[in-house]
Amino acid sequence: RLVRSYQPRKKDEEDYQFSWAKGFLDMMKELHDLAGQHEVIAETTQATLIKDLLTLVQELKQDRRKYLLEGTKVQEQYRNSLTQLDKVKRLYERAFKEAEKSYDAYKKADADINLSRAEVERQKAISRGKQQLCDESKSEYASQLQETNKNQKDFFTVQMPSVFQQLQELDEKRINKIKEIIKESANVETNVIPIIKTCIDGMIKAADSINASEDSRLVVEKFKSGFQIPGDIPFEDLSNRVTDNQANNVSKPNPTPETRKLQSSGGTLSGKTKTRKGIFGIFGSSKIIGMLLDEQKEDFSDLPPNQRKKQLLKKIDAFKKDIARETAEREGMLKLKEVYANNNALGDPHSLDKKLEENAQKLEALQQECKKFQEYLADAEGKSRRHSTSDDSISQSTSDGSVQGNIISAPGTPIPPHNVYAPIAGEEDMPPEPDLDEFENQGTDDYPVIGTCRALYGFEATNQGSISMKENEEMYILEQDQGDGWTRVRKHDSSEGFVPTSYIQCHFYDQDAV
Repeated sequence: RLVRSYQPRKKDEEDYQFSWAKGFLDMMKELHDLAGQHEVIAETTQATLIKDLLTLVQELKQDRRKYLLEGTKVQEQYRNSLTQLDKVKRLYERAFKEAEKSYDAYKKADADINLSRAEVERQKAISRGKQQLCDESKSEYASQLQETNKNQKDFFTVQMPSVFQQLQELDEKRINKIKEIIKESANVETNVIPIIKTCIDGMIKAADSINASEDSRLVVEKFKSGFQIPGDIPFEDLSNRVTDNQANNVSKPNPTPETRKLQSSGGTLSGKTKTRKGIFGIFGSSKIIGMLLDEQKEDFSDLPPNQRKKQLLKKIDAFKKDIARETAEREGMLKLKEVYANNNALGDPHSLDKKLEENAQKLEALQQECKKFQEYLADAEGKSRRHSTSDDSISQSTSDGSVQGNIISAPGTPIPPHNVYAPIAGEEDMPPEPDLDEFENQGTDDYPVIGTCRALYGFEATNQGSISMKENEEMYILEQDQGDGWTRVRKHDSSEGFVPTSYIQCHFYDQDAV
């Protein structure tokens, strides 16, 4: 389950071009083999260790809960003792203040010659009563203080140390049990060490295959922007500005080439130039980066040159795949229509006209989009395209389902008019033959194998630029379809040439990179 959970996901497949990711995958393969031995270990561990371990866990939980409750109880008693001491002390302070106050009142009455003797005696009696209450509170406070000090000493020297000692012994028991379990687990694994060692050696080999320098090179290549390092920002001398009154009499100087360059690129003499994105985005907040991605233009012109080319190539490849899928679907419907035409009992051939028309519209829309992004790519590359294309259009005849339109010309050849015959009559649509001169001028070393393909139908070559193939024949792909309908392949006898893309089923190695 662990290996299955960490299999590459489509959203992460770009990461698996790096050696660290490939090494991780190789490690997981060894881990998968290791899992079989771990099952043996798990079964043995379950029977001999887990049961005792669960019992120990329950005992530890109960003992820990008991000791914590005991510690809580001791702390509560200590807090109650301190609270009682504070209460008694406040009573003593209040009684002392009242005694002082009554004594002052008595002294004042005694000194007053206008008061009767009886009033003076009454104040004296009150003062004595308050003093007696103060002495009682003082005695109670002293007694409580002595008891609290005793409780405090017991709390810090006997009670809490005892609780902590019990918790310590409990934890040491747990630690010693962990030690025993580790030893027993090691003994269980000893029996499968030879097989596990082989798996571990494979993991080490996977780790040794990781190359940080190569990964860094791939990252540099991935994020290479194509921008040139900005030149020095020119100095703008503000002291040379003329006043408004002088401006009418002074001719405006012609802008310098550097000024014209800045103005044409949207920059200013103050050094404000077009914002660079790409790998510089890692220094900004994710919110800002997300906003930049949301505002991405259709032609990716807001990206650095190299990144723009990569995105445009991805788009073009996606359109080509969609075109190939729609083309294969159309060929299937045309063949089915031919079967219906030959045997009306199987179905009405005109029932497919609507689907064929919809398919033609989809193909035309996809080809137009593909052409648009190819023009974007040509603009990004700043040079003419290698293959010239004509406007492709497919129209459906409601009477016989024939296909008419312009076919994309072969590499290096002019655009000739092509007549496409109705597939019902048994003739397939064929792209123009590839240019032989271009084929001969390009060495085979320039085209490494990028995938494999299988012939869906047989094909007979009509000139030296193309190559014949048999149905279900396996071949190597040297160059993808550049939009002209032909794919360069190499057969197992080392012969090379072009075959119609719609006649083969392609599988590229970069799809298996993960």
